[in-house]
Amino acid sequence: MRGVPATSIVSSPYMLTRQSLRPISTVRLPSDKYQKYATRYWDIFYKRHHNKFFKDRHYLEKEWAHCFSTNVDSTNHSSPKVVLEVGCGAGNTIFPLLNAFPNLFIHACDFSPNAISLVKSHEDFREDQVNAFVCDLTNGELCERVAPSSVDVVTLIFTLSAVSPEKMPLVLQNLKKVLKPSGHVLFRDYAIGDFAQEKLIDKNQMISENFGVRGDGTCAFYFSEYFLSSLFAREGYKTAEINTYCKEIVNRSRNIVMNRRWMRAIFCNQDPLDTQYASMLKPRC
Repeated sequence: MRGVPATSIVSSPYMLTRQSLRPISTVRLPSDKYQKYATRYWDIFYKRHHNKFFKDRHYLEKEWAHCFSTNVDSTNHSSPKVVLEVGCGAGNTIFPLLNAFPNLFIHACDFSPNAISLVKSHEDFREDQVNAFVCDLTNGELCERVAPSSVDVVTLIFTLSAVSPEKMPLVLQNLKKVLKPSGHVLFRDYAIGDFAQEKLIDKNQMISENFGVRGDGTCAFYFSEYFLSSLFAREGYKTAEINTYCKEIVNRSRNIVMNRRWMRAIFCNQDPLDTQYASMLKPRC
C-alpha cells in the first residue's frame, strides 16, 4: 500500500478451496450497462490517471524469461520472438519487456484509445518494435491487425478479469487465431478471496458470482483455478502451469490485514485433434 507505514508482507502459492471463502451475496447490478460502456469507463480511467496508476511489471522478465528468449531453429538461425500484449494500458508490460529483451517485436492492443495514445507517446516507443492499436477482443477481429499463427507469446496480465464471464471465450478464440501452434499464453490476474473482492462484496457491488464493478465503472472478475483451467480447456488450450498466490499485507497502525490473491498460469496452444477431453468439462466458478 502506497504511503502506509508499519506494513509486513508474506507471499506464498497455495490452493484456494470453496470452503475457505465466506458466502457471497450478490446484488444484480445492470451488467449490460458496464460491459456496453466498458471502453468509455476505461478511457476515462486512463485520461484521469495517465501512466501513473500501475507500476512497471518487471516481474515478468524474472518469472518468464525463458518464454521471451530468442527463437533458434534447427539450423542455428535465430529470430526475435513475437509477443502480443492484450490490454496493454499505458505500456507497463511493453517497455520493461523491451528493455530486458530488445529483440522482441510486440503487438499491443487495448480497447481504450487513451491507453494507446499513452503507449505511442512513451519516450521508448518505436514503430519498428511495437504495433499499438485499439481493439476490443470481444467483438473485434484480431487477425485484421495481427497475422494468423504469427505470435509466439501472448501476455494476458490483469486483463481478462475486465471482461464479463460469458464473453471470455470470445477473447480466447480471438487469441488462438494469431497464436502459433507452439505458442503460449502467460496469464496473471485476480483470484477469488482477494481483498478487493471483499470490499466489493461489502459495498454490494457484485454483478454476479465473482464478478463485480468498481466505483469508477470498471469491472473485475475473480478467478478460481478450476474455472480458469476449464475456460481455457474448452477453447483448445492445455494448462502447463497454474497456481494461486497470496500476499498478506498487515497494516499494524490501522490493525488491517489485506489478503491480495492472484492467479499465475501458463497455457499452451493445443492441436484441435486433442480436445475431446475439453468437452467433458462443465463450467463451475
